[in-house]
Amino acid sequence: MNFSSKLLEDAVSEFAKLPGVGQKTALRLVLHLLNKEPEEVSHFGNAIIRLRNEIKHCTICHNISDHNTCEICTANKRDREVICVVEDTRDVMAVENTSQYFGVYHVLGGLISPMDGVGPSDLFIDSLVQRVATTPVKEVILALSATMEGDTTLFYLYKRLKEYQIPITTIARGIAFGGELEYADEITLGRSIVTRIPYENSLIR
Repeated sequence: MNFSSKLLEDAVSEFAKLPGVGQKTALRLVLHLLNKEPEEVSHFGNAIIRLRNEIKHCTICHNISDHNTCEICTANKRDREVICVVEDTRDVMAVENTSQYFGVYHVLGGLISPMDGVGPSDLFIDSLVQRVATTPVKEVILALSATMEGDTTLFYLYKRLKEYQIPITTIARGIAFGGELEYADEITLGRSIVTRIPYENSLIR
């Protein structure tokens, strides 16, 4: 792609680094910004800079937050004795959009994937075990994507948590194998949360 400006080329190159954004889409986005007022573009740029520099992760659940403890963990109406374990913040948003869950969360920060060099020590698994061991917990829901990595992580978590003798459940498989949790429609995901089953049952083939 030939550019008439090095500034334009550099901006397009940066946008094209975003997931799912190719050169043509990046060019369209950059040209769109060029047609905006300077104040609007400054607001856009500052929002990204502030996001990167000021964002925090909840010290309890590791969800993205504006404060050291997120709004979900501090909400009085949430059931803190039920923990829903998810891969990342996108999955927290997906479950919240169902309006079917009223407990708290634990964000792992990824899934176990030996092929990608991601092991248990790279995730927030030890802090989950610590929560279960030191605070009152009546159920842990393992709400991970129905993928090979998701199932590997489910089994590892089950082995780490089963000694605490609390119910460990998993969402019902309304989600097709290979499906990412964040892309499931709200009704299907909501039903999967409501009709969750003991994890032991999913091990029976």
